[in-house]
Amino acid sequence: MSSMKEALAATEKLLDTEVGVSNWILVDQKMIDDFAKTTHDEQWIHVDPTRAAAETPFGGAIAHGFLTLSLASRFAYDCFSMLPGQVMGINYGMNKLRFLKPVVAGSRLRGRFTLKAVSAKSDTQMLRENRLTIEIEGEETPALIADWLGMAVFKD
Repeated sequence: MSSMKEALAATEKLLDTEVGVSNWILVDQKMIDDFAKTTHDEQWIHVDPTRAAAETPFGGAIAHGFLTLSLASRFAYDCFSMLPGQVMGINYGMNKLRFLKPVVAGSRLRGRFTLKAVSAKSDTQMLRENRLTIEIEGEETPALIADWLGMAVFKD
């Protein structure tokens, strides 16, 4: 049996189970400011903590939704390793993405992954769909939920 078929069979056994929880990451004002500069999105709700505290219900500056989403890769590194025979993983996109709660500067986030689907796309490619929940420490409502697709590519 090929390594991809073996990985597929093993992964199918994990359907509807939590497959990983990442370490916490601090989202501080410097990270938000750096992201704003990189993406050219320097809206004041992100980069002016004083104004954001005075003029928004958030109590301070908030992270960009796309900053929060971009941490998904870091969370995945904490939770997943290469499968036997896998040569690379490719971000394949999202089926669903919802930003549920703003992330206030100084918050800590982590990712929680639940396997929702897995299928063979070819003899060397396995597509996995994980429900990613990005949690905010101390908050009941997560920052976001997403159904994230990842392609595991295996050697021939």
